[in-house]
Amino acid sequence: MKTILDKLFEAVPYDQLWHWALTFCRNLVVAAIVYFIGRYLVRFIITVFTRMLQRSKVDPTLYTFLNSIINVVLWFVLLIIIIGILGIETSSFIALFASAGMAVGMALSGTMQNFAGGVMILLFRPFRVGDFIEAQGYAGFVKEIQIFNTVIRTTDAQIILIPNGSLSSGTMKNSSKELYRRVDLEFQFAYGADYDEVKAAIMDILKQHPLVIQQPVADSAVVAEPWIGLIRLGDSGVSVVTRSWCKGSDYWNVYFSINETVYQMLKDRGFMFPFNRMDVTILNQPTHTAPSL
Repeated sequence: MKTILDKLFEAVPYDQLWHWALTFCRNLVVAAIVYFIGRYLVRFIITVFTRMLQRSKVDPTLYTFLNSIINVVLWFVLLIIIIGILGIETSSFIALFASAGMAVGMALSGTMQNFAGGVMILLFRPFRVGDFIEAQGYAGFVKEIQIFNTVIRTTDAQIILIPNGSLSSGTMKNSSKELYRRVDLEFQFAYGADYDEVKAAIMDILKQHPLVIQQPVADSAVVAEPWIGLIRLGDSGVSVVTRSWCKGSDYWNVYFSINETVYQMLKDRGFMFPFNRMDVTILNQPTHTAPSL
């Protein structure tokens, strides 16, 4: 009489089980070979990509981050290929990763916008570390360009973090992009002063300043010699404007030193500075006394 165990062994299709085992072992060997070859190819592609980015002088922060992303993507593709070789259905894995990626993307929509802005900034370089920029109501020197934020240091030594999303899509002023900057100054003096004398005195100051560029520069289409013009006839005085050029690094030295020198010159030569005033005229009128009762 056959036992239950004997009946169970008789019910097992040994031929099919043996065929499945041989197929799985073969696929396992192929998957192992593909794994070692794929690992070598992933490292080779990452090395080539890194060298290409280094030759193109891309910011180190960017190519390090891009290497990480490409590394993850290549390993994910290699994993899917190995799973397919082992005979496991890959569509469910792909759908699972796609769903997870969509959920994470929706949860981090603002962060992803800042990430995209950081990539754009690091690729196109509208500014560099050390540049003086004005954006989002702040002004300062760029201290660090991160993937999600840009760190600037203001002139009063405060650290400001500006999200890269708004920084890349908004208006930004870079005062360090060009080698030269124009210094625009406005001065006022009272009516009755000799305009030609004032103009000549201010022009002498500009001509003698060691940091002011006196002649047009060959490699710049905008740099010109110092210029003075009458810009406004105000209520209490005449306004003149000066335009002179200097190197960007000398801008504030030129700005403050010319202001001080012109003020001292106008004061020493006796020119009157305008100020708002109001004339009041009092008319003598007969006083009226109340009649006595």
